[in-house]
Amino acid sequence: FTAALCRSIDDARLSREHNNSNVICFGGRVSSHKEMEAMLKIWLETEFEGGRHEIRTNMFAELGTKI
Repeated sequence: FTAALCRSIDDARLSREHNNSNVICFGGRVSSHKEMEAMLKIWLETEFEGGRHEIRTNMFAELGTKI
């Protein structure tokens, strides 16, 4: 799993585009319910870009097999 702590819509979008996150986390004390819904919507609608970002995600995946 690749989890992302999201505090803004940009965090949510970039966590999917660049890191291919498949778990989203929110800070209950820093985000309102409305903000969380907006971040979740963007996160669900955003696709992984791949390309240069895939190099990093592959490194994370490889590290996960060694733990």
